[in-house]
Amino acid sequence: MASLQDQLLNLGAVDKKKAKKSQHQKRQAVNKDRKAVKSGKAVQSDDMQNQLEQTAKEKQQRDLELNKQRDAALAKKALTAEVKQIVQLHQLNIAKEADIAYNFTHSNKVKKIYITTDLQKQLTLGQIAIVAVEQTYKLLPSKIAERIESRLPEIVIRIEADEQSNEVDPYEDYQIPDDLMW
Repeated sequence: MASLQDQLLNLGAVDKKKAKKSQHQKRQAVNKDRKAVKSGKAVQSDDMQNQLEQTAKEKQQRDLELNKQRDAALAKKALTAEVKQIVQLHQLNIAKEADIAYNFTHSNKVKKIYITTDLQKQLTLGQIAIVAVEQTYKLLPSKIAERIESRLPEIVIRIEADEQSNEVDPYEDYQIPDDLMW
């Protein structure tokens, strides 16, 4: 079977000169398309290579940031576990007959624990401190609380010692009458 051009030549619809001219134009168009595709692919591949490198760098930076966040979270988790262990080892036991309600502030809220008179004296003198662990409050010796405070300062609640008890009362020499009626 002959091509369309051959069939048109046989019929006499087109002469040989026009047929050769159209064939030449067709070959030139195909060659231009090939060159454009080749050059376009080369340019496109450079752009694609740059984009791939850029996305690889961005992904690497994101991965580094995620790794840093993950490491920080693991370090914080290990630190809180260490603090919990220290608290469990050194916490002071509060007797069941503790009947004195001791109020203190933590995170701008007033909290209350029940303690004995001995523990109350030690708290007011600053010998023991309160530590907030897992939504409960534990009492620890002051030296242990300092160790915890160096790691997680937000969970240690210190009661500052009363300095008024050490001062001399200016009215100490005056007697207070005990028979006053109010």
